[in-house]
Amino acid sequence: MTDVSPSVPLAPAATVPPPWHTDLYADALRTGRGPLFLRRTDGWLLPLDVERWCAHADFADLTVLQRCTGSVLDIGCGPGRMVDALARTGTLALGVDASPFAVARTRLRGVDALCRSVFEPLPGEGRWESALLLDGNIGIGGDPAALLHRAAELLSPGGSLIAEVAPADVEERVEVRLDNGRGVRGQAFPWARVGDTALRRRAEAGGWRVTEHWTAGERDFLALRRD
Repeated sequence: MTDVSPSVPLAPAATVPPPWHTDLYADALRTGRGPLFLRRTDGWLLPLDVERWCAHADFADLTVLQRCTGSVLDIGCGPGRMVDALARTGTLALGVDASPFAVARTRLRGVDALCRSVFEPLPGEGRWESALLLDGNIGIGGDPAALLHRAAELLSPGGSLIAEVAPADVEERVEVRLDNGRGVRGQAFPWARVGDTALRRRAEAGGWRVTEHWTAGERDFLALRRD
């Protein structure tokens, strides 16, 4: 891909800070460990794998990297393990995350990241050759269809989106809060959990085709393309 300059900042959009700015997330990234959960309104808890996020790319991550082509946009990059791994191979990569602390952690690795919502203007729109939605990030905004539409705007024609899906056959749009397991909770925000079947259905309705499905390290992934 040419003429993409991730290091050149755009004018920041005026938005309300998202819930990932909360101290609970920053504290977990600062220590590099949990516990940290997403809590539904009915009390159900989804553990967040902070330790894996803060480590280097693992075997399952490497199976994703092997399928990336050209320049890569990591949507919801967290503390930057995937951007770091891509940069080590000489790949042009940019991380995007709504959390200032996550972006700061990513930049400490010596790689590029922007503190921005994926729904705000981003560098190189329509010219990224690959995009990632890992670690449950298909749930960003609580509307997978809207997120798939946005990903299509960011990718070049024929670009590839790799999304990690829930291991269960699930499709839910819920309100959640961050919970540190010790009685402290953050503000509520919309989220979604999507399994393989549901994401296939959403993707095909949005003009995507599924090119591959694989499992690695008990994690499930779909590769999508929209020609």
